[in-house]
Amino acid sequence: KLRLKGEVAQREADRIEQEYVAVRLRLIARLKEAYFDLHFIHDAIEIVERNKILLMQFEKTAKSRYAVGQAAQQDVFRAQVEISRVLDRLAVLDQQKESLHAAINRLLNQPPAGPLGAPEEIQMTMLTLPLPALSQRADEFSPILQASAKGVERGEQAVALARREYYPDFDVSALGLHNDRINEHGFQVMLGIRLPLYYTTKQRQAVRQALAETTEARESLTNTRQDLLFRVKDDFVQAQRAERLVAILRDAIIPQATLALRASQSGYGVGKVDFLTLLNSLLTLQESELELHGEMVAHEKALARLEEVTGGPLTISGS
Repeated sequence: KLRLKGEVAQREADRIEQEYVAVRLRLIARLKEAYFDLHFIHDAIEIVERNKILLMQFEKTAKSRYAVGQAAQQDVFRAQVEISRVLDRLAVLDQQKESLHAAINRLLNQPPAGPLGAPEEIQMTMLTLPLPALSQRADEFSPILQASAKGVERGEQAVALARREYYPDFDVSALGLHNDRINEHGFQVMLGIRLPLYYTTKQRQAVRQALAETTEARESLTNTRQDLLFRVKDDFVQAQRAERLVAILRDAIIPQATLALRASQSGYGVGKVDFLTLLNSLLTLQESELELHGEMVAHEKALARLEEVTGGPLTISGS
């Protein structure tokens, strides 16, 4: 019984250790996600600020053309409206930046208002491990899964210990005796036996409880494994999608949108393009650039979540 009690305690200690590792990896993943969100906000502010300058130039051009009767006053008003919308968007982004600062400081156990520098430029990392390898890695090294497995092992040892309670317990004790009156010395040895007389209401019920808890632990292990494999696949396909979209946006859409904006600027200056076309060209480029940075961040966040569920850093290559 003592040996089984020690094994039960050891399995419980192993389970708690794996839960600690899981919490540590989860904290690291949440910190990385917050960092990448902050990176996106900084990039978004830079893009919107740049477009604010362009809109102010558009407004100046529209006013000049309106003054000589080559453009409608509506162009000026539309440029001013878009500038106001940009200012509104910048205010929202600034609020999000401050909230993320506080969130990161909280994760780092620092004062929420503590200073925090600007994030470095993201070097997007390409995922090189295939889905089967990631699934196998999660099955073998995920601390969440290991903790659940240790819970099953503890339950099995607890069942064996509960069954041992049907056996009697033996107690042996020895006591030294001393009588000063007759000057005699001796020892007293006692043997005690505790019999499980009420095994039908105590030991048997304890075995049933241990079996039920072990069955629950096995079901929890199965559910944890299925949830883990789903998370691996979900984050894997998100990373793949982001890699494809980043390539399309960076190599095709953004260069084309940049050329379209330049052509619209030249055309509006000589009256060949209306103001709405010019404005749409700018907004298309802006949203494409925001989408590019958003997909880069989504890719890195998916990798951070994969590291959490697979137990550590992944094999990656730079891009």
